[in-house]
Amino acid sequence: MIRLKYLMNQSALFIAISILLVMASCHSNNSSQQNNSNSVQVPVFNPDSAYDYVATQVGFGPRIPNTPAHQHCEAWLIAKMQSFADTVYVQRTTVTGWDGSKLGCTNIIGSFNPSARTRILILAHWDTRPWADQDSTTKNKHFDGADDGGSGVAVILEAAREMKIIHPDIGVDLLLVDVEDYGKEGKDNSYCLGTQYWAAHPHIPGYTANYGICLDMVGAKGAEFFMENLSMQNAPAQMKMFWNTANQIGYSGYFSFVPTQDGIEDDDQYVNSGIHIPTFDVIDLRNNPNNPFAPFWHTLNDNMSIISRRTLKAVGQTLLQVLYTNPAY
Repeated sequence: MIRLKYLMNQSALFIAISILLVMASCHSNNSSQQNNSNSVQVPVFNPDSAYDYVATQVGFGPRIPNTPAHQHCEAWLIAKMQSFADTVYVQRTTVTGWDGSKLGCTNIIGSFNPSARTRILILAHWDTRPWADQDSTTKNKHFDGADDGGSGVAVILEAAREMKIIHPDIGVDLLLVDVEDYGKEGKDNSYCLGTQYWAAHPHIPGYTANYGICLDMVGAKGAEFFMENLSMQNAPAQMKMFWNTANQIGYSGYFSFVPTQDGIEDDDQYVNSGIHIPTFDVIDLRNNPNNPFAPFWHTLNDNMSIISRRTLKAVGQTLLQVLYTNPAY
């Protein structure tokens, strides 16, 4: 065969090369047609922009209800959402904390394609816990809440910025809820007060969505997103779809299919129980039954030093991939 190949005349060689080129062209055209027929333009999540959104929130100071920092951040969030979303709703109310405190509460909702029937709800809390009660020595001090509060809001804002540029075909509602972190262990229903209010008084009467995604602590270095137990009970198919998507686009190092042993009380639980939208939680946890939270949780170490652009990218890009390629799950 080697001898014959080198002895081929120029004509035969030209014919052979032409045939190969035609075959390659046909294969290339078929591949392009298949990709074009199924292709959807998914926005590229910008982690630098998301990081800046975390830093801006932290720059206001701890967003504790009834403080100037909380009021200034509220005004900024409303303005940002108004610059991105098609329609913005602002809910202002007063809720009562576990200790009897009257707390100003503002929920901010940005909607894309408000009239679309297929709707996905994305939510995160924007307030900061008033006490670093998990810190070993400074339990009564305030902390920045860069990850716990700041990161979920940042991912939502960057997703909103991208959706303004490349509009989704479906309806997307971005819900920033307030007074999530004022609760006390052992006090029933003392957390997630803004979500409880929204579930009882949705921004649109009769509001519903295909499913919901809660983002809580989604920006830290070394984050691990296990499959939270209660989420797997309330929205198992949707949660598996999100995790599958993350793994398919290269983020298997963040999203593990291992379920947590215990459930976490978070905003998604009150969306499930209050307004009956199947909702799951994307939350940085450690698969440790004694303490499932990251070591910086509710401590002074929850600051900008722990925020990772890579983690923000992993969560944000997965979110956009889901919204643009597999929304009505």
